[in-house]
Amino acid sequence: MDNEIILLNISGQDRPGLMSRVSSIFAEFEARVLDIGQAVIHEDLALGILVSVERKSVADFQAAVTKAVQDADALIRVSPVSQDNYKEWLEASGQPRFILTLLSAGDGSAPLREVSRLTHQHGLNIDTIRRLTDRGDAVTGMRDEKLCIEMRLRGAPGALGDLQGELMGASDELGFDFSLQEDTVFRRTRRLVAFDMDSTLITAEVIDELAARHGVGDKVAEITAAAMAGQIDFKESFRRRAALLKGMPESVLNEITTSVELNTGAHRLLRALSHFGYRTAVISGGFQRVGLHLQAQLGIDHVHANTLVARDGVMTGEVEGEIVDAERKALLLKSIAEQEGISLQQTIAIGDGANDLPMLRSAGLGVAFHAKQVVRESAHHAISNFGLDAVLYLIGFSDRDIAQALDG
Repeated sequence: MDNEIILLNISGQDRPGLMSRVSSIFAEFEARVLDIGQAVIHEDLALGILVSVERKSVADFQAAVTKAVQDADALIRVSPVSQDNYKEWLEASGQPRFILTLLSAGDGSAPLREVSRLTHQHGLNIDTIRRLTDRGDAVTGMRDEKLCIEMRLRGAPGALGDLQGELMGASDELGFDFSLQEDTVFRRTRRLVAFDMDSTLITAEVIDELAARHGVGDKVAEITAAAMAGQIDFKESFRRRAALLKGMPESVLNEITTSVELNTGAHRLLRALSHFGYRTAVISGGFQRVGLHLQAQLGIDHVHANTLVARDGVMTGEVEGEIVDAERKALLLKSIAEQEGISLQQTIAIGDGANDLPMLRSAGLGVAFHAKQVVRESAHHAISNFGLDAVLYLIGFSDRDIAQALDG
């Protein structure tokens, strides 16, 4: 069949029924739709349609479409597309695809400019842009709002790590958060979210608070510093710190457990995740008792942390069972995923410390939350300027989606 390919660009005020008129003409002329895309911004329509039409009918087809569009008080531009250009488009459409989520305070114009520049510089083309946050008041309050947009990118960057690094540098300079993910089926089917606990899900480092109450804060801090310097491993450092709590009344642990505060956005995030059917887990080098308290409070599905031994209402300074260190966190994430019958690529892990990195790297999406620079760079996805509920944007939920979840 001898066909021609035509690109229709339609613009103007969005009016009900325009698509119905145009598509009826497609049916009349048996035009084949090869590609279509539409956006409406402040009631202004931008619609692009790539169609294939029999050569003998092209003139009549163009006349009919043009009349239908003009009758709707819209503008149309009709452009022929050569077979060579169409083949190039087909080849380009098969390139790798990515999702870049940009989260910024205020209007976000400077971060958007820099992100657009860097993605273009690295050979990525922006296919679509979608706003996830509600629209702010352009006159009185916009600069106090946050802007989150999701950009769908296409292309084959030479070194994705280089782009990640340059985006990280720009985010440090301009104060925005971002995530660059491959647009795969797994990105759209995440099913499990695992949290570190201390300084991630909750604001406190519980062992430091226990040590301060027991009068051994300085000694615990020395052991922590030695562990961070690589002089002793986490398991040994944890046993030494737990031993310093020997003789502390069990009631102190109970008091601190029931008084822990959630990090900003944690409750909103967990409520939304529950509504959308996600499974949740705490995988922590902290204390099981605190994790179980949060489980009862928030409906968390799995809790894995360390158990301090108490006898007759007094802490013995001993630890029961295998200590949850960095490597065990990653193994537990894998184990929970297997229990839930899902792939590791369908998991999200969130943490703030170096001991979370193996877990973050194992997950389909590993997010560093208000973490140090080395953790942010290694995790690739970071939230540093907003609360935990910003993770919902990285999954792809909009404010409207979240509102429906929380109101439901």
